[in-house]
Amino acid sequence: MDRRAQLGAARLYLVTGAIAPARLRAALASGVDVVQLRIKDPAGDDELLREAAVVRAACAEAGALFVLNDRPDLVAAAGADGVHVGQDDIAVAAARALVGPDRLVGLSTHSPAQIDAAHVAAGGVDYIGVGPVHATPTKPGRDAVGLELVRHAAARATLPFFAIGGIDAGNAAAVRAAGAARIAVVRAITEAEDPAAAARALRAAVLAPADRPARPEAPVGLA
Repeated sequence: MDRRAQLGAARLYLVTGAIAPARLRAALASGVDVVQLRIKDPAGDDELLREAAVVRAACAEAGALFVLNDRPDLVAAAGADGVHVGQDDIAVAAARALVGPDRLVGLSTHSPAQIDAAHVAAGGVDYIGVGPVHATPTKPGRDAVGLELVRHAAARATLPFFAIGGIDAGNAAAVRAAGAARIAVVRAITEAEDPAAAARALRAAVLAPADRPARPEAPVGLA
């Protein structure tokens, strides 16, 4: 399966910093389809590439996609499948020029206008993140957008989109009911006592029919 077809089939996206390989493999084996490595202040490129090697190996073993945050210049060296950029990061066209036509480019969006603009971004966006749906310490200073923006994306987006921000096993069903067929999480897996159980619960919620959301399991972590 090529990268874009694999992206289209993806449902659960994990964003993580440095992570123990055993925990990452457990999450991948239990339903994670995409892993984004996000290390905001690495000591240097060598540190980032060392962590990328850990994530790349686990993703390759599981057949999952590996995305690097905000460093299109290191995607090839990291062996990543693509890059994810924010609204204040490198422009989409510049990111596309660096990663080439075959790798993925993802973009964070926080408003209806940004969702609509992503579809015509120069260079081409392959998927968008929509959020933060709920307030989260991983995005300090950014207001939650709520479920209304998820509904806008469900009605208007023609690109694959992942709802993100404060999503956990307790509220993922509501996000699914708002129209999100894909979700991205951070702490719901990275801080879970049992990352495998967390991934299974999240995947069950996002795979449930939108009009009959799955009953969440007992909480297994935070988003």
